[in-house]
Amino acid sequence: MTPQTLAKPISPEAYLAQEEQASDRHEYIQGVIKPMAGGTPTHHKLAFNTAITLKIALKKQAYEIFHADQRLWIPSQQIYTYPDVMVTGKPLVLQEGRKDTVLNACLIAEVLSPATKNYDRSEKFHYYRSIPEFQDYLLIEPEQLFVEHYHRQGPKQWSLTEYTAIDEVIHLVSIDCDLALADIYEDIEL
Repeated sequence: MTPQTLAKPISPEAYLAQEEQASDRHEYIQGVIKPMAGGTPTHHKLAFNTAITLKIALKKQAYEIFHADQRLWIPSQQIYTYPDVMVTGKPLVLQEGRKDTVLNACLIAEVLSPATKNYDRSEKFHYYRSIPEFQDYLLIEPEQLFVEHYHRQGPKQWSLTEYTAIDEVIHLVSIDCDLALADIYEDIEL
């Protein structure tokens, strides 16, 4: 039996060329391309509800709100990913030479799934924390009424608040916005 050979890392440029032709989305993690898992209807509804609620709350303010298909580049980690929901400040900061990849996420929300929840809570959160503008991280549980809110308190310091009641409201200090759990979980059967 011969040892299995490891695939040669792919350059960011090769990934972008492949991604432009792909019908499905893929993450790029330090030279490795990984397919992104498809979401359930509940997953999509939670992400959409969150994005719409943020869009309404931040209307006419200096923010952009993205849902699902907007690519984020984390240069210090060599990561391309597609957060479920992302808020950036204006002006939008794009990757040099690109019109489809943003850099300046200040808030990211991920809807958890059995396949990704450990990654979203650990390595992915670690990658996101290297973004200088990044201040708020929401992890939304689709199986129960439960949202984890991480907020940057200072360099290398984050606070966690857990929300479990439909009448609770998350205050996002970094963008001065309130996000009601009732709006996130609207029309979701638990």
